[in-house]
Amino acid sequence: MEFSHIPVLLNEAVDALEVKPDGTYIDGTAGGGGHSAKILERLGPNGRLISIDQDPTAIKAVKKRFGDDNRSVIVKSNFSQMARIAYDLGLKGVDGVLLDIGVSSPQLDTPERGFSYHSDAPLDMRMSQTGRTAADLVNELDAGELADIIFRYGEEKFARSIASGIVKARESERIETTLELAEIISRCVPAAKRRDGHPARKTFQALRIAVNGELQRLEEGLDSAFSILSPGGRLAVITFHSLEDRITKQKMASWCKGCTCPKDFPVCVCGNKPKGRLVFRKPLEPSLEELDKNPRSRSAKLRCFEKM
Repeated sequence: MEFSHIPVLLNEAVDALEVKPDGTYIDGTAGGGGHSAKILERLGPNGRLISIDQDPTAIKAVKKRFGDDNRSVIVKSNFSQMARIAYDLGLKGVDGVLLDIGVSSPQLDTPERGFSYHSDAPLDMRMSQTGRTAADLVNELDAGELADIIFRYGEEKFARSIASGIVKARESERIETTLELAEIISRCVPAAKRRDGHPARKTFQALRIAVNGELQRLEEGLDSAFSILSPGGRLAVITFHSLEDRITKQKMASWCKGCTCPKDFPVCVCGNKPKGRLVFRKPLEPSLEELDKNPRSRSAKLRCFEKM
């Protein structure tokens, strides 16, 4: 399978990094290499780019694309491990980190990966292609655990009904495929609600997040990126739904916060100082031109932080 993916907010994200020709950068979610390619375009002969991805298919595509470029280092791992990766490479700091959070088009469009409710396929959803699958969660968790995942990560108000329907359905036989699960979900959602987009969308999102530990990895990845940024280094993060964006926004806000003493204290005793600044106050979103070319970019938001 060719790992062909249209990078979202390509110029905006790489512009936000203010790439220095001799700088060192990390693309923590390399995917098909779109953002990595743009960074490499702006690096000089002494620049360096570390491209990371946990998906072996993506790693194969990036190695094919940049394997002969001596400025490029390609690592199969999760971006949450970038501080350890930087240490192993002997780096004392980096000038910028880019994270494009979410599922890539090849993952969505390859039925056998099990991310989509539009095609019948094994219920998988693993980005790394290792570990527990969505089928394991659906067939092994109790109704309360399933409802919690569906509500927390999918913000699905019919989570309890869907979880109960899943548990009841699996009593007769194990739920193994995407369309089996989608049909069960459809039966658990009121008919009127089925007209507001596919009724399985939020549950599939929730299971994908749970299978891959996405929100935990994001928090770890943000802290990891901050820890290895050199002074003046920038972190650019592209998110695709409110949970990711909220975590990113709150984390960056905490780094920008100064004194936390009560307002009635005459002098600061906490000693807390801002650790950086937001590069732009509000997140950047795709232009109308990009939305026309790539409708999947519609929910994307770009935030950027500069370390002091």
